[in-house]
Amino acid sequence: MGHATSGREFIPVRIFILIVSDTRTLNDDKSGLVLKDRLEKAGHILAGREVVKDNIEKIRKIVNEQLERDDVDVVISTGGTGLTGFDVTVEAMRGIFEKEIDGFSVAFHMISWEKIGTSTVQSRATAGVAKGKYIFCLPGSSGACKDGWDGILAQQLDYRHTPCNFVEMMPRLDEHMRRSKS
Repeated sequence: MGHATSGREFIPVRIFILIVSDTRTLNDDKSGLVLKDRLEKAGHILAGREVVKDNIEKIRKIVNEQLERDDVDVVISTGGTGLTGFDVTVEAMRGIFEKEIDGFSVAFHMISWEKIGTSTVQSRATAGVAKGKYIFCLPGSSGACKDGWDGILAQQLDYRHTPCNFVEMMPRLDEHMRRSKS
């Protein structure tokens, strides 16, 4: 496992939190608050927080709006990654992703396995890249959000984390789009 090095300075990342739920509001959503508290404690910037119903078109609309913003580097969603008919976050995001980050799901399940055993197979936590930004999709439980942040995102969104991290790749995520314009 890598570790933070003292040779690099912390670079704050601007993160938008999307709560996918038919029943939660900003006032009673625990998972989004877990993520908000953790990202702010780490020194990152909350670029916004919004609730959206479990609806593919509505999810895509909000995520695409965030991908166009200059003050958003990362979108983290919580909810809608299960197996029921209403769980459509993964389907919505796969319509947006240019590349999937397969290892995110693997790492999430490894961490989750230690806590909930075989029940981890019911989660479809996923991640990807679109328009030069990261999108991470976590389950709706506050425990899963803690696991995803503490076990993966806290390190990968920290420029000081070695041997590599997501932050150092950010400037190159959209190089194909810049190249095609020239």
